[in-house]
Amino acid sequence: MTPVTVFSGRDVAVFGLGGSGLVSAQALKTGGARVSCWDDVEASREKARAAGLDIVDLKRADWNGFAALVLAPGVPLTHPQPHWTVVEAKKAGIEIIGDIELFCRQRRKTASKSPFVAITGTNGKSTTTALVAHLYRSFGFQVEVGGNIGTPVLALPPPQDNRVHVVECSSFQIDLSPSIDPLVGVLLNVTPDHLDRHGDMGNYAAIKARLARGADHSVIGVDDDITRGIADEIAKEGRQTTLVSVTRPQIENGVVLEGTRLVRRVHGRSTPIADLAGIHSLRGAHNGQNAAAAVAALGPLGEDLESVEKGLRSFPGLVHRLEEIGQCGKVLFINDSKATNADAAEKALLSFDKVFWILGGRAKQGGIEPLRSLFPKVAKGYLIGEASEAFATTIGGAFPFEFCGDLETAIPKAARDAQDSALEQSVVLLSPACASFDQFPDFEKRGDRFREIVAALLAAEMKV
Repeated sequence: MTPVTVFSGRDVAVFGLGGSGLVSAQALKTGGARVSCWDDVEASREKARAAGLDIVDLKRADWNGFAALVLAPGVPLTHPQPHWTVVEAKKAGIEIIGDIELFCRQRRKTASKSPFVAITGTNGKSTTTALVAHLYRSFGFQVEVGGNIGTPVLALPPPQDNRVHVVECSSFQIDLSPSIDPLVGVLLNVTPDHLDRHGDMGNYAAIKARLARGADHSVIGVDDDITRGIADEIAKEGRQTTLVSVTRPQIENGVVLEGTRLVRRVHGRSTPIADLAGIHSLRGAHNGQNAAAAVAALGPLGEDLESVEKGLRSFPGLVHRLEEIGQCGKVLFINDSKATNADAAEKALLSFDKVFWILGGRAKQGGIEPLRSLFPKVAKGYLIGEASEAFATTIGGAFPFEFCGDLETAIPKAARDAQDSALEQSVVLLSPACASFDQFPDFEKRGDRFREIVAALLAAEMKV
């Protein structure tokens, strides 16, 4: 744990006692703050009480006595409307912050030069976070990984000059981090997402840009109009910036993808870094962007090309993101449960020639209409979850499909069809383009269930 001493001797309110909120309260208490905790869910309050924290009904509290409100990232700050705790905090004139902000303040106080790489983007941030951590470890560093990728940042050991923190940051977390200031800030891309929480694209993009703008060295993907604009603004401010691209290989300075090769561009001259061909954990152009950003995040270490290539080739990949589960004969099973929107599913469809596609769940805005140009890549679709009817309407006659309802029905059907197809190589792809919340508590549980069912099929040698 990272004890947070920046509020020592002061009163702090903490609302939201899930994973990161509970750890934040513990870190503040350990650091000497007087912490008043609350959650609207009784089970969460009981868990916090059992952990030795003080449970205080914040609806009856004197907010004027608090120095800050620490808000869990899942609690609305602005949209669709501010949470009642936000209203009370603003009335009292106190700041509203989150766990990433606490980490940043503690780092500035105790180890301001410690390596801290923060990564955000609408898509690709988890893979990039895992890859950055893997590369730093391959160079012999002690590395701690957390944030939106799973482990709350304050649950990690505290910043030290010889310890690298690699932290994935969601837009919700950045919104609660007004002074985020990583050593390296990576912004991969910005496409529509979470607009119900941020109001519009302008606000969403400005929140994402905050991470890059606050960094000593920003790494920015420039393959969409929004991030190109952000990069231009930051460059005008005179900040150190490295551009990353898979669609603009002739940029003057940066790290780009040319075919399957990562290339460093310096004043228009190209130096090969590594060839990604054959690295299954980094298949697809989107992973070219992730790899380019990860190499750029290494800074001067990235000049050691032999070590970089070894690190890239040994990367095991991210669980639930184009994860190879197994193969029987010509049928390859791919778990891409982390593809919770169309933009993420697009990356999976682009990675294969023909797929037997399992899709559906709780649809995001726009559904799968943005994927229409990739429908010819689908041999057959298998619809699950709430979105089935809507997705069927979108698909129309573009490719054959079945209503399957759930994974237990969809996977054996897809496996049988893939096995019986005339294709030399068949891919059964779970890439739902949907949230999981209609049938699973999160995409991890959905991916785990896919893995379990596939494992049973493989054990039975595909007798479907």
